[in-house]
Amino acid sequence: MLLAPLRIGLLVAHLLGGIVVAAAIFPWLAQPRRNWIIRGWSRWLLAFCGARLRVTGVALPPEIARTGIAPGSAGRMLLANHISWIDSFALNAALPSRFVAKSEIRAWPLLGMLVTLVGALYIERGRRHAVASTNSRVRDRLRAGETVAVYAEGTTTDGRSLLPFHSNLLAPALEVDAECWPVALRYSEDGEASTAAAFVGDMSIVESIWNILVARRLQIEVAFLAPVPTGGRRDRHRVAEAAAERVAAWLDVPAPVGRRFNGKPRQAADTADSAAAATDATAIGGP
Repeated sequence: MLLAPLRIGLLVAHLLGGIVVAAAIFPWLAQPRRNWIIRGWSRWLLAFCGARLRVTGVALPPEIARTGIAPGSAGRMLLANHISWIDSFALNAALPSRFVAKSEIRAWPLLGMLVTLVGALYIERGRRHAVASTNSRVRDRLRAGETVAVYAEGTTTDGRSLLPFHSNLLAPALEVDAECWPVALRYSEDGEASTAAAFVGDMSIVESIWNILVARRLQIEVAFLAPVPTGGRRDRHRVAEAAAERVAAWLDVPAPVGRRFNGKPRQAADTADSAAAATDATAIGGP
């Protein structure tokens, strides 16, 4: 608790510094160099929040781990569970990525400006054609060999359960034959599972930041799991389900039952998928 005021000062200064660098320097840098800076900057942010990063699971190729980009490849899509606004910084600290984010994040103090400057791919909730527009931009990033991260649950949880993974944003990955990597995020304090970072319900971003700053020895584990095969497997629903099953197994929580619409099983609701896509809560920073 006594360290919290110091951490607040360091965090605010770090965010302001990040905004200055992103606004003044990033336009002159190639994307690999930007991503290298984002990776280091994110690691410092975790440190200022008093959080330790632990990267586990499948070992990343060194050239991808540094910049998140493999020129000449079809890129890769990360399908992660979602607990907190700090998830994105933990993922960037492990593997620099482009995040698909809800447009409301633009209005967040400091964080919103920073996320915009570093190239978030925003999705406008409530617009029928929002997913189609976002998918086009995701497709371009994947074709450039970049890593694109999606919080496939569509909202945050406290980490003690897993929601079904949405499949709406998987289409670009399947179209360009990009790899789909399940990613499991887990938080702990003193070695025990923790909900300190959970950003859920009506919690404000300020309250969530405070909970993280006062947590005791918070550890964020980012586990990269074996990619889900997509070659010859064009059903994005099944790819999403397979990714969710792998994340659930790693977290040791029940695997979510397939996506449902208005109480109907997925098979009976596929026709509603495109309409529901416009209101999906695909987000990087909140419920």
